[in-house]
Amino acid sequence: MVIERPSIDTVWGWLSEVPDPEIPVISLTDLGIVRDVAWAGDTLEVTVTPTYSGCPATTIINLDIETALRERGVENIRLKRQLSPAWTTDWLTAEGREKLERYGIAPPRPAGGPEHCPLCKSPDVERISQFGSTPCKAQWRCRACLEPFDYFKCI
Repeated sequence: MVIERPSIDTVWGWLSEVPDPEIPVISLTDLGIVRDVAWAGDTLEVTVTPTYSGCPATTIINLDIETALRERGVENIRLKRQLSPAWTTDWLTAEGREKLERYGIAPPRPAGGPEHCPLCKSPDVERISQFGSTPCKAQWRCRACLEPFDYFKCI
């Protein structure tokens, strides 16, 4: 029995369903860390650029990618780690930015700092700490609703 290999578009669709382990409302493709998908003979190569070279979630991300592909019948998989060019928040998709905000995380902005509170939309916000719940986030607070929130740092 010959199993037809899936198209690259199909694989991208599958990967768009794999959530980021640290921010489960955003997919790995929305995050922009899946850089390439290609067939090399009978092996599917998936190139991944972590948000940080020392990102603690990298092992889980790789395992989740492999699991998602194996569950759909892909047996020969090679995960390639690409550190250059380094990941940037510019690679976040527009949909990914919207998902972050709906989840309560202010999406990154080139101007630095959130435009407004993701919870009440007030522009009256202040930084509490450059360090948040993960290395890629900072802690901010809204002066209007007084709620703290994460801001996804520009990188």
